[in-house]
Amino acid sequence: MGTAGATIAAGLTFDGIFHDYDGVGSIQGLSLEVAPGEVLCLLGHSGCGKTTLMRIAAGIERQSKGRVLINGREVAGPGAFMPPEKRGVGLMFQDYALFPHMSNLDNVMFGLTNMPKAEARNVALAVLSRVGLDGYAEDYPHALSGGEQQRVALARAIAPRPGILLMDEPFSGLDRRLRDTVREETLTILRETRATCIVVTHDPEEAMRMGDKIALMRRGRLIQHGTADDLYNAPTDIFAARFFSELNHIDGTATSVGVETALGTLPLNGFAPGDKVDVCIRPQGVVLNRAAMCGASGRILSRRFVGEVDLISVAVDGLERPVHARVRGGSGLQEGMDVGVAADPQNVLVFHREPDTPASG
Repeated sequence: MGTAGATIAAGLTFDGIFHDYDGVGSIQGLSLEVAPGEVLCLLGHSGCGKTTLMRIAAGIERQSKGRVLINGREVAGPGAFMPPEKRGVGLMFQDYALFPHMSNLDNVMFGLTNMPKAEARNVALAVLSRVGLDGYAEDYPHALSGGEQQRVALARAIAPRPGILLMDEPFSGLDRRLRDTVREETLTILRETRATCIVVTHDPEEAMRMGDKIALMRRGRLIQHGTADDLYNAPTDIFAARFFSELNHIDGTATSVGVETALGTLPLNGFAPGDKVDVCIRPQGVVLNRAAMCGASGRILSRRFVGEVDLISVAVDGLERPVHARVRGGSGLQEGMDVGVAADPQNVLVFHREPDTPASG
């Protein structure tokens, strides 16, 4: 494969964006900056507004309030509206949107309207070569696999060398094994082109693998923005914490020496004595001891071997719901065993009690 041509990356700013569909708010006061050359993953459940925000950046949707700026220049807002074709923004749709009646080469050439046809053909062939499909230039999309169609769509998006590339769930139609391979290939190409890129996804693992930064959205609002380390290790709330891992959620009360829970007192500070808190323990942070006196008393309800680890469900005295643990495979723990249950503070997150939020095991 060749090397993808580099472009001049552009910075992208969303400034106080509001948007609604028929009076129903879809984005509510969102502000976000994407640095030139950065890969940002917009992460959230379906319907949270991430695709709408991407379409606003492209100029396909108009916000009701706020501004969109590219390299500091307002392209959408009270003072201006620049049409999509003038923004230097490439868009790759979830379903790839390839033209079935056109060859793969013609699909890639479709956006190269600002250069002579012979030059456009050479550029398109070079980009198809970069994604490993130069041998399929004269074929049609239906003759390709899902992964190959994804690469044609990527080639079409990067051929005009956009300063900003927007990708809407680009790997959702691929099976898991193929998705991992195509995702890594795509990230390599994005690094070569050096375009600023926004990837819309609902998969937290994908966001962590691809994004220099992650923007987590919920109901049209930005919940947290930062690196994968930031969001995983220092989530702003339980919603953010749950998005990146399974949690055992139990009640706690802050004391002068830590947080008192059904699993014992955890050495965690930052709360005033008497504060009611939500204690969230990742399954890998649940410590099971064969000596039942080491920690809270528990009994193993189930054990499932899933390769390198065992998934274990434990009934714990003082908790209504079971605690779920991930332990190294071959531990010898079995259903019916009495065990001591404790928590590793490194895998514990504590938040001020959310109103009307029931704790769960």
